Amino acid sequence: MPPPPEHQLIAEALSLSQGIDRAVLKLILTRGEGGRGYRPPSPAHPRRILRLTPWPDHPEGWRSAGVRVRYCQTRLGHQPLLAGLKHLNRLEQVLARSEWSETDVAEGLMLDIDGRVVEGTQTNLFALLDGRLVTPPLERCGVAGVVRRLVLESARALGLRVVEEVLDPARLATAEASFLTSSLVGIWPVRAVAGVAFDPSRVPTELTAAVLAAAFRP
Repeated sequence: MPPPPEHQLIAEALSLSQGIDRAVLKLILTRGEGGRGYRPPSPAHPRRILRLTPWPDHPEGWRSAGVRVRYCQTRLGHQPLLAGLKHLNRLEQVLARSEWSETDVAEGLMLDIDGRVVEGTQTNLFALLDGRLVTPPLERCGVAGVVRRLVLESARALGLRVVEEVLDPARLATAEASFLTSSLVGIWPVRAVAGVAFDPSRVPTELTAAVLAAAFRP
Protein backbone atom coordinates (compact mmCIF):
# COMPACT_ATOMS: atom_id res chain seq x y z
CA MET A 1 0.00 0.00 0.00
CA PRO A 2 1.40 3.42 -0.84
CA PRO A 3 1.48 5.45 2.37
CA PRO A 4 -0.45 8.73 2.51
CA PRO A 5 1.57 11.95 2.73
CA GLU A 6 2.63 12.60 6.31
CA HIS A 7 1.66 16.27 6.12
CA GLN A 8 -1.86 15.27 5.10
CA LEU A 9 -2.24 12.91 8.08
CA ILE A 10 -0.95 15.59 10.45
CA ALA A 11 -3.36 18.18 9.07
CA GLU A 12 -6.34 15.82 9.31
CA ALA A 13 -5.41 14.73 12.82
CA LEU A 14 -5.03 18.32 14.03
CA SER A 15 -8.32 19.32 12.44
CA LEU A 16 -10.23 16.42 14.02
CA SER A 17 -8.74 16.94 17.48
CA GLN A 18 -8.93 20.73 17.57
CA GLY A 19 -10.13 21.94 20.97
CA ILE A 20 -9.88 18.44 22.52
CA ASP A 21 -7.67 18.21 25.60
CA ARG A 22 -7.45 14.43 25.86
CA ALA A 23 -8.86 11.67 23.68
CA VAL A 24 -7.86 8.69 21.57
CA LEU A 25 -7.18 9.32 17.89
CA LYS A 26 -7.05 6.09 15.89
CA LEU A 27 -5.77 6.02 12.34
CA ILE A 28 -6.81 3.12 10.09
CA LEU A 29 -5.37 2.66 6.63
CA THR A 30 -7.00 0.22 4.20
CA ARG A 31 -5.99 -0.75 0.68
CA GLY A 32 -9.27 0.65 -0.66
CA GLU A 33 -12.19 -0.86 -2.50
CA GLY A 34 -11.89 -3.89 -4.76
CA GLY A 35 -14.10 -6.40 -6.50
CA ARG A 36 -15.38 -9.70 -5.17
CA GLY A 37 -12.85 -12.24 -3.98
CA TYR A 38 -9.57 -11.65 -2.15
CA ARG A 39 -7.34 -10.26 -4.87
CA PRO A 40 -6.20 -6.80 -3.75
CA PRO A 41 -7.04 -3.88 -6.03
CA SER A 42 -4.27 -2.79 -8.38
CA PRO A 43 -3.41 -0.02 -8.45
CA ALA A 44 -4.37 0.54 -4.83
CA HIS A 45 -6.15 3.69 -3.74
CA PRO A 46 -5.81 3.56 0.05
CA ARG A 47 -8.52 4.86 2.32
CA ARG A 48 -7.79 6.75 5.54
CA ILE A 49 -10.13 6.49 8.51
CA LEU A 50 -9.50 8.77 11.49
CA ARG A 51 -11.59 8.07 14.56
CA LEU A 52 -11.68 10.18 17.73
CA THR A 53 -13.04 8.57 20.92
CA PRO A 54 -12.99 9.53 24.63
CA TRP A 55 -9.97 8.60 26.72
CA PRO A 56 -10.68 5.30 28.55
CA ASP A 57 -11.72 5.70 32.18
CA HIS A 58 -9.51 3.00 33.69
CA PRO A 59 -9.22 3.17 37.49
CA GLU A 60 -6.23 5.36 38.37
CA GLY A 61 -5.21 2.84 41.03
CA TRP A 62 -4.39 0.25 38.41
CA ARG A 63 -1.26 2.18 37.47
CA SER A 64 0.06 2.27 41.03
CA ALA A 65 -1.44 -0.72 42.86
CA GLY A 66 -1.35 -3.04 39.86
CA VAL A 67 -3.96 -5.02 37.95
CA ARG A 68 -5.49 -8.45 38.24
CA VAL A 69 -5.03 -10.58 35.10
CA ARG A 70 -6.33 -13.94 33.91
CA TYR A 71 -5.40 -16.44 31.22
CA CYS A 72 -7.62 -16.80 28.15
CA GLN A 73 -8.73 -20.09 26.68
CA THR A 74 -8.63 -18.73 23.12
CA ARG A 75 -5.22 -19.41 21.58
CA LEU A 76 -3.27 -17.38 19.04
CA GLY A 77 -2.52 -19.15 15.78
CA HIS A 78 0.90 -18.89 14.11
CA GLN A 79 1.27 -16.68 11.05
CA PRO A 80 4.81 -15.32 10.67
CA LEU A 81 3.82 -13.12 7.72
CA LEU A 82 1.53 -11.09 10.00
CA ALA A 83 3.48 -11.42 13.25
CA GLY A 84 4.15 -8.08 14.92
CA LEU A 85 1.74 -6.12 12.71
CA LYS A 86 -1.24 -4.14 14.02
CA HIS A 87 -3.63 -5.37 11.33
CA LEU A 88 -7.43 -5.34 11.44
CA ASN A 89 -8.01 -9.08 11.83
CA ARG A 90 -8.41 -9.18 15.60
CA LEU A 91 -11.00 -11.97 15.82
CA GLU A 92 -8.84 -14.03 18.19
CA GLN A 93 -8.62 -11.08 20.58
CA VAL A 94 -12.38 -10.47 20.31
CA LEU A 95 -13.09 -14.10 21.24
CA ALA A 96 -10.58 -13.95 24.10
CA ARG A 97 -11.98 -10.72 25.53
CA SER A 98 -15.49 -12.18 25.56
CA GLU A 99 -14.37 -14.84 28.06
CA TRP A 100 -14.74 -12.67 31.16
CA SER A 101 -16.95 -9.88 32.46
CA GLU A 102 -15.49 -9.25 35.93
CA THR A 103 -14.78 -5.54 36.24
CA ASP A 104 -11.80 -6.15 38.52
CA VAL A 105 -9.99 -8.22 35.88
CA ALA A 106 -8.15 -5.69 33.75
CA GLU A 107 -6.72 -7.94 31.06
CA GLY A 108 -6.41 -11.50 29.75
CA LEU A 109 -3.15 -13.11 28.72
CA MET A 110 -3.16 -15.08 25.48
CA LEU A 111 -1.10 -18.18 24.73
CA ASP A 112 -0.17 -19.49 21.31
CA ILE A 113 -1.07 -22.99 20.10
CA ASP A 114 2.11 -24.32 21.75
CA GLY A 115 1.13 -22.97 25.17
CA ARG A 116 3.58 -20.06 25.18
CA VAL A 117 2.53 -16.73 26.66
CA VAL A 118 2.49 -14.13 23.89
CA GLU A 119 0.64 -10.99 25.03
CA GLY A 120 -2.57 -9.60 26.48
CA THR A 121 -5.69 -9.09 24.40
CA GLN A 122 -4.67 -5.44 23.97
CA THR A 123 -1.32 -5.17 25.73
CA ASN A 124 2.23 -6.48 25.62
CA LEU A 125 3.79 -8.38 28.53
CA PHE A 126 7.07 -7.99 30.42
CA ALA A 127 8.44 -9.96 33.36
CA LEU A 128 11.39 -9.45 35.67
CA LEU A 129 13.21 -12.80 35.83
CA ASP A 130 16.64 -13.46 37.35
CA GLY A 131 17.52 -9.78 37.21
CA ARG A 132 16.56 -9.50 33.53
CA LEU A 133 13.60 -7.86 31.84
CA VAL A 134 11.99 -10.51 29.63
CA THR A 135 9.30 -10.09 26.97
CA PRO A 136 7.96 -12.81 24.63
CA PRO A 137 9.32 -12.88 21.05
CA LEU A 138 6.76 -12.05 18.39
CA GLU A 139 8.12 -13.75 15.27
CA ARG A 140 5.15 -16.17 15.01
CA CYS A 141 2.20 -14.14 16.28
CA GLY A 142 1.32 -11.13 18.41
CA VAL A 143 1.47 -7.36 18.03
CA ALA A 144 4.71 -5.40 18.48
CA GLY A 145 3.22 -2.38 20.25
CA VAL A 146 4.86 1.04 20.13
CA VAL A 147 5.13 1.21 23.93
CA ARG A 148 6.68 -2.27 23.94
CA ARG A 149 9.42 -0.88 21.71
CA LEU A 150 9.71 2.17 23.93
CA VAL A 151 10.18 -0.04 27.01
CA LEU A 152 12.91 -2.05 25.26
CA GLU A 153 14.73 1.13 24.22
CA SER A 154 14.32 2.83 27.62
CA ALA A 155 15.40 -0.27 29.56
CA ARG A 156 18.60 -0.58 27.53
CA ALA A 157 19.32 3.13 27.93
CA LEU A 158 18.96 2.70 31.71
CA GLY A 159 21.40 -0.19 31.69
CA LEU A 160 18.82 -2.87 32.42
CA ARG A 161 19.36 -6.33 30.97
CA VAL A 162 16.48 -6.91 28.56
CA VAL A 163 15.81 -9.92 26.31
CA GLU A 164 13.10 -11.41 24.11
CA GLU A 165 12.61 -14.92 25.45
CA VAL A 166 9.94 -17.62 25.44
CA LEU A 167 7.64 -17.58 28.47
CA ASP A 168 5.10 -20.16 29.58
CA PRO A 169 2.69 -19.84 32.53
CA ALA A 170 4.93 -21.92 34.81
CA ARG A 171 7.96 -19.72 34.15
CA LEU A 172 5.95 -16.50 34.40
CA ALA A 173 4.74 -17.64 37.84
CA THR A 174 8.35 -17.51 39.08
CA ALA A 175 8.88 -13.88 38.04
CA GLU A 176 9.86 -11.24 40.58
CA ALA A 177 7.47 -8.78 38.91
CA SER A 178 5.41 -8.41 35.77
CA PHE A 179 3.76 -5.56 33.89
CA LEU A 180 1.65 -4.80 30.82
CA THR A 181 2.13 -2.03 28.28
CA SER A 182 0.12 -0.23 25.61
CA SER A 183 -0.23 3.25 24.19
CA LEU A 184 -3.40 3.80 26.26
CA VAL A 185 -2.20 2.51 29.63
CA GLY A 186 1.53 3.17 29.56
CA ILE A 187 2.66 0.64 32.16
CA TRP A 188 0.33 -1.41 34.34
CA PRO A 189 2.07 -3.48 37.04
CA VAL A 190 0.51 -6.93 37.38
CA ARG A 191 -0.77 -7.62 40.88
CA ALA A 192 -1.96 -11.19 40.27
CA VAL A 193 -2.48 -13.65 37.43
CA ALA A 194 -4.21 -17.01 37.79
CA GLY A 195 -3.81 -16.97 41.57
CA VAL A 196 -0.10 -16.04 41.49
CA ALA A 197 0.66 -12.77 43.27
CA PHE A 198 3.29 -10.26 42.20
CA ASP A 199 4.67 -7.21 43.99
CA PRO A 200 3.92 -4.10 41.87
CA SER A 201 6.63 -2.17 43.73
CA ARG A 202 9.27 -4.43 42.12
CA VAL A 203 8.61 -2.90 38.68
CA PRO A 204 11.61 -0.55 38.12
CA THR A 205 10.40 2.96 38.95
CA GLU A 206 13.00 4.61 36.74
CA LEU A 207 11.72 2.61 33.77
CA THR A 208 8.11 3.53 34.46
CA ALA A 209 9.05 7.20 34.77
CA ALA A 210 11.02 7.16 31.51
CA VAL A 211 8.23 5.48 29.56
CA LEU A 212 5.49 7.73 30.93
CA ALA A 213 7.56 10.83 30.24
CA ALA A 214 8.11 9.77 26.63
CA ALA A 215 4.68 8.33 25.83
CA PHE A 216 2.43 10.75 27.72
CA ARG A 217 4.31 14.05 27.56
CA PRO A 218 2.12 17.12 26.99
